Amino acid sequence: MKKINPPTGGKKMIIYQTKSGALELKGDFSRETIWATLDQIALVFGRDKSVISRHLTNIYKEKELNRGATVAKNATVQIEGNRSVERIIEYFNLDVIISVGYRVNSKTATEFRQWATKTLRTHIVDGFTINKSRIKQNYQAFLQSVTDVQARKK
Repeated sequence: MKKINPPTGGKKMIIYQTKSGALELKGDFSRETIWATLDQIALVFGRDKSVISRHLTNIYKEKELNRGATVAKNATVQIEGNRSVERIIEYFNLDVIISVGYRVNSKTATEFRQWATKTLRTHIVDGFTINKSRIKQNYQAFLQSVTDVQARKK
């Protein structure tokens, strides 16, 4: 089973905005993914953790995704009463979040699917997707990519 380093401090944050509020997810752009806990996924899609957990079980049982490649574990210390308890928290990557989003039946999940389908359709039809905030952060790399594409045309 392949191990993935869990998300750690210093990662950029992604804000997934829903009508009911915002949720921060840890971005790991070196691996081109984001990470969310079971609690966060449940919050994003407006469902109980047990519902999300059942979907996760089915996703891995049906071999839609490989658990070892999509889950990272991170130890955290929680204060419970007057004692410190170390807990292992599982983080699920973007592939898992998308798979769950296509299985959950909720208004928020429907909005997510509409957004995801629109984004995918635009990418397929146009042949590319523009993320303006990422271009701003990596402007020189973006310009180099444009130059590389232009050079290949010649």
